[in-house]
This record gives sequence, structure tokens and C-alpha cells, in this order.
Amino acid sequence: MAQKSTMEKLAILADAAKYDASCASSGTARRDSVGTKGIGSTTGMGICHSYAPDGRCISLLKILLTNFCIFDCRYCINRASSNVERARFSVDEVVQLTLNFYKRNYIEGLFLSSGIIRSSDYTMEQMVEIARRLREDHLFGGYIHLKTIPDADPRLIDLAGRYADRLSINIELPTEAGLAAFAPEKNAPSIRKTMGAVKMRLLESAGEHKAAKLMKAKPPRFAPGGQSTQMIVGADNSLDADILQTSTSLYSDYGLRRVYYSAYSPIPDASSDLPPVRPPLLREHRLYQADWLLRFYGFNRDEILEGAPNGMLDLAVDPKLAWALQRREEFPVDINRAPREMLLRVPGLGIKSIQRIIAARRQGALRFGDVARIVRSLKIAKAFIICADWHPGGLTDSADLRARFLPPPRQMALML
Repeated sequence: MAQKSTMEKLAILADAAKYDASCASSGTARRDSVGTKGIGSTTGMGICHSYAPDGRCISLLKILLTNFCIFDCRYCINRASSNVERARFSVDEVVQLTLNFYKRNYIEGLFLSSGIIRSSDYTMEQMVEIARRLREDHLFGGYIHLKTIPDADPRLIDLAGRYADRLSINIELPTEAGLAAFAPEKNAPSIRKTMGAVKMRLLESAGEHKAAKLMKAKPPRFAPGGQSTQMIVGADNSLDADILQTSTSLYSDYGLRRVYYSAYSPIPDASSDLPPVRPPLLREHRLYQADWLLRFYGFNRDEILEGAPNGMLDLAVDPKLAWALQRREEFPVDINRAPREMLLRVPGLGIKSIQRIIAARRQGALRFGDVARIVRSLKIAKAFIICADWHPGGLTDSADLRARFLPPPRQMALML
């Protein structure tokens, strides 16, 4: 068999990495690479072919070290029994690719994951060595996100956090039963134990950082961008209620920065108990919207599920609107008097718009036109608010209010 070139490996291993959604650089801190002689900066940089919260398009070299794997997770394209073309980078190849792409301004950092080769420790050692060489040998100041292997030696995970801006440990499936059925070689308690260890190390690092500031020193940082995870949606029979329960516990118990949701993609030669078609991408989108409500809008899981009586989020309307339709007695809300907590629950109003509304109403009562200039669109919100010169009247109590917000049938069919 002919030896593959680095570019041939890149084609295989970049494609294999596309199934991992758990990469982002939000929350990281700038690294100083020995004065001004280092390469790159992490500030505000991150994800490959995605968008930051402020709308910037950001890029990342997102690859696997290898798609060889000793595990046989049935939902994974790179499982041991899969008949896919295999490739493996050397440590030096990943280092040089990252540096070359960065210097050409193609990327702003590296997201590195891997199949498991030889053992968890051996694979983790290789990934840590790549990050070490970039940081120490080449003074690389760009963003680095490392996928952590749960049952690797804790000392390796500690080293990974010293060099990486963010660590991620994939929980894989929403429930322990699902993981046991589809990935019996993986262990849910081990995954959570590693998440807990990373959380404790992050707390220790925060304490060290605070003490060092008082001493006017700069301690080594541990994964300043925190940790994230990913779960696959639609591979097993988990309901959205199960997924949100898992997310809620991950945020509260382990302080995760982000849970990513990835719609299952059918794979070649899949077992018969895996779905033959991909679940609607709209389901993934609704879960992200629900996740946003959990993290930023003050909702809890049970409130979100009020609009999902069968345990599945409404695909036709977003979760906040679904909740509001179930809580008609809470509306309309007075834009000029309502506290921030209630404004956050008004469909169609986002966090930035609410901040502007609160600032503007200090200067005087807001009229409908004033709110229209602050909010991108009042198409939905107008049914749920009162202004100085606006009351929705019977619109709030309209029996067909939900139907007014449904997309046209053809558009809905395309979304599904």
C-alpha cells in the first residue's frame, strides 16, 4: 500500500472530524508567548466555519489525529468494524499543518480529536505532545481545543489543560442506557468522573489566578475556556425531555461552558437498531434554542417542557413561544414596567434588545414605534406586550394565535 501524503491524510481526517460539533473558543483568554515574539492570539477567535455570538465568521483547523479506533461504537463512522479509508497523522505533521495554515491566515487555531489507538493513555500522550510542541517549541498563541479521553491518566488530562484553551469530553448519548447499548466499551461514570476532575482543576486554577493577581504574578492557566461536551441526537430513542435533563445536570454538576447537540448521521453498514434516516435538523435547532433558554433566559427544564407535553419539543414553533402559548395568563407584559426577568420570557425579545429597552425606558415611557426601533422585528412580540400606545387586545387571547406564527406548509416541509 502506498504511503499517503500529508494532504491526502488531511482530506480523510478533516472529513472524519466533521461529526464532532463540540468546539468553540468563547470564554478563553489571551496567551502571551514570551513577550511579543509568539505566534497568534486567541482573543475572540475560534470555531471552524461557524459564527461567534457577535456574528463574526471564525475558522479553526478541525481534524482527527487518526480515524483508526480500537472501540466499536455502533453509531460512529470510525468504529473499529467500519469499512472506511483510514489515515493517521504523526505528531510533527499536525504541528506543521497548524503552523503553516495559521501563518497563511487560513485558521485561527486548532481543534484536535482522535480515534483511540493502542490505548487511551497512548492517544492522549500524542495529543498533549502536539499541544506542547505548539506552545513551547513554536510559541504558538492561537486557540487550541483538545478532545479529552475520559479514561486516560489524570496527569495527562492535567497537562492537556495547561496547553489547551478548552477541553471537551463527549458524553456521546443522552442516557447511560443508550451508551451501554450502543457503545458498551465506554463507561458513563468514567466520563462524568473525568468531567468532575476537570471541574475541580478549573476551580483550583481560578483560585490560583486570584491569589497570583494579588501577588502581581501570573500562574499557569488551566483550560481558560472551560470544558464542553457533545451528545448525539436521534441515534437512540431518547426524548428531548431526556436530553434536556442530561444537559441540566451537566451544567449544574460540572459547570460546563456548553453542551453541543449533533443530529445522528446514518453510517454505512449500520446495525438494524440504528435509524435509517437522519432526524430532522430542526430538532437539533430546537434543542439549541431550549439550551439557550436554560443558560441565558432563566428557564428551567420543566418550564420548557410545558410546551412539549409528549416530551418532544414543538418543531413548528420555538420553545419560548411554545411556553408562552401555554402561559397565556402571564401576558401581555408591560414593556415600561415589567422586570427584566419577565421581559426575558416574551417571545421575540432577545437579551440585547431587552437591555436596550430597559436603558431607553429610563428616559421616558416607550411607545410602539420606540420598541420597533430597538427590536429587530415585533411580528411575534406584539401579541405579548403593552406599550404606551399599544395593547394587543383580543390578539393575545386569540384561539388561533399559534397558527399565526406557523411557517407556510412548504417551508415547514423543507425545514423537516
